[in-house]
Amino acid sequence: MRADAEPQLPPWCRAIRADNPGPMTLEGTNTYIVRTAAGNVVIDPGPLLEEHLRAVAAEGPVAMALLTHHHDDHSGGAQRFHELTGAPVVARDPALCRGGASLPPDGQRLDVAGRDLRVVDTPGHTRDSICVIADDGAVLFSGDTVLGRGTTVVMHPDGDLGDYLASLATLREQAAPGCLLLPGHGPRRADAAAVITGYIEHRARRLDEVRAALAAGARTARDVVEIVYADVDRSLWPAAEQTVQAALEHLSGRGDATARRRA
Repeated sequence: MRADAEPQLPPWCRAIRADNPGPMTLEGTNTYIVRTAAGNVVIDPGPLLEEHLRAVAAEGPVAMALLTHHHDDHSGGAQRFHELTGAPVVARDPALCRGGASLPPDGQRLDVAGRDLRVVDTPGHTRDSICVIADDGAVLFSGDTVLGRGTTVVMHPDGDLGDYLASLATLREQAAPGCLLLPGHGPRRADAAAVITGYIEHRARRLDEVRAALAAGARTARDVVEIVYADVDRSLWPAAEQTVQAALEHLSGRGDATARRRA
């Protein structure tokens, strides 16, 4: 396999990418279709794009659709997908569930025959973010908690950096050696634990950069963004500002002296 080639999907899984590329969605939202004896489990039907939803529905009978979180690029098409297939929709937020079904508690398996799919609560990107671990840690469906390229925005105030760091640690512990990472956006990756370790190290560096910016006189999240994210496309600064605000809240909550003085 070439160094830049994506690893193959398991034979029981198919991916269809929605045609919604953008700065936050990268090439588009990845919808995953997991074959089970009970029918397909669809992870993130995606945005409200009729052609995409019909293509996913055409893959065969659907046992359920599962939402990794509430953002529209993952859940916007859920109601329409429910109408197209009659399949229940499950999510951590009960308001997103359809068809009388609910998501099992953290750590519990989905009620589908013939496939080991376990739900892991991973708040941080949003309060309701979840991931799915398949085949005893061999495959991780990571939603927006871990992307295939770049890093994830912690969507303050809905998201929380402390929760996010704890979620990353949980996923790293539960990923088996060589775990295949299947993200909500971007390419699939061959070693989920290595990608997650890179995420943890990146967040530690960013927190150090935020502390340094505060020590240099920054007083607001925008001030910090102008220093820390000076080399980042300005179209991404609003998202960066949310993440910096989450970092400020995190540092203040942990009793970081510089953050208390400046935030």
